Amino acid sequence: MSLFKRARGLALFLILAPAIMPAEDKPTADKPNAEKSNPDVIVFKNGDQLSGTLVRGVGNSILFKSDIVGEVTIPLSKIKELRSSGSFAVLKKDTPATRTNTQTGMVTMDDSTVTLLHPMGQTETLPVSNVAYIIDQGVYDRELEKKAGPLYGWGGTVTGGASFVQSTQHGGTFSAGVKLVRTIPTVPYLPTRNRTIFNLSETYGKLTTPLIPQTTPPTPDSVVKTSIFHTDLERDQYVSKRFYYLGTTAFDHNFSSGLDLQQIYGAGVGWTPVLDAKQQLDIKGDLHYEKQEFEDSASNLNLIGASIGEAYKRTLPRSMIFTQTLQLLPAFNEPKAYSANFSTGLAMPVFKKLSMSFAASDAFLNNPSPGFRKNTFQFITGVAYTLP
Repeated sequence: MSLFKRARGLALFLILAPAIMPAEDKPTADKPNAEKSNPDVIVFKNGDQLSGTLVRGVGNSILFKSDIVGEVTIPLSKIKELRSSGSFAVLKKDTPATRTNTQTGMVTMDDSTVTLLHPMGQTETLPVSNVAYIIDQGVYDRELEKKAGPLYGWGGTVTGGASFVQSTQHGGTFSAGVKLVRTIPTVPYLPTRNRTIFNLSETYGKLTTPLIPQTTPPTPDSVVKTSIFHTDLERDQYVSKRFYYLGTTAFDHNFSSGLDLQQIYGAGVGWTPVLDAKQQLDIKGDLHYEKQEFEDSASNLNLIGASIGEAYKRTLPRSMIFTQTLQLLPAFNEPKAYSANFSTGLAMPVFKKLSMSFAASDAFLNNPSPGFRKNTFQFITGVAYTLP
């Protein structure tokens, strides 16, 4: 069995693993404490009161749920007093959340201080200006206290497409793709600790054409084959809101370039200069070892190189998602063995979790096997299913 088939088999196993292994609990939205007997109460500085449930606090505001007004975000500057009977964790600014420095209990607040009443009766008071987050104990236990399991928190899309011809010529082409991301914590209002990104794509096809007119003895049919495979795995470890270290590995096979198997193993850094509710831009760089194995073994190379790239994602009107990536890969010990990858895609929601997917990609390899072209361009349309 070739190295490429082994790598592809391993990648496919990783995709199927969630289907054959027991599922873990999925991330859920913040839920009010079920044990509460009395409603939480906010007293505003103008004397008004509001009863309901404290959901969470982020920065200089809290999210409060009331039967009268629904969920509302209230600035702390407008609150004179807050009394809550639920169990919460209070996270301080510029202080990592650990078991030793984070306690849970009932929360009360006035216009200058937050008081945490521990279950054993002790109290802890800190200035409002030093509070970063007030989170429900269930969210704290799930997202910060416990270690996330291997199947917890994944989200993304699975895409598939196909075309068939059955006539004098006969054959078909299949395309499949998986894009998965896991960000820990999974709730967006807490600072990210780590992120794992997994991508896999496969385009495979055959087109058989008989010789016309046929000869005697018969000439075998000509067969045109397409086989393009890519998978990569990246792990990001955040040191701040926008900076992170990363480790990455990637495997590629491209019959159209005579590339049997390309392997990359690297480490580097990343920066997120643009991050808001609608868009995100990541700029990444790494140093890596790269091994290229071609159909013509005389072209095989072992490379020391780098990767410089960016990844952009934007949410468009009507919940459409636009994505774009660019990656440049110079090689230090073989300057002619550079490569580049570009891709862009658009997902248009159709029904619930189903979307129409449009994607274009161009893979450039400056040193293909003799007789093969340097560029491989693909345009693929298909149906995408959103996970979970």
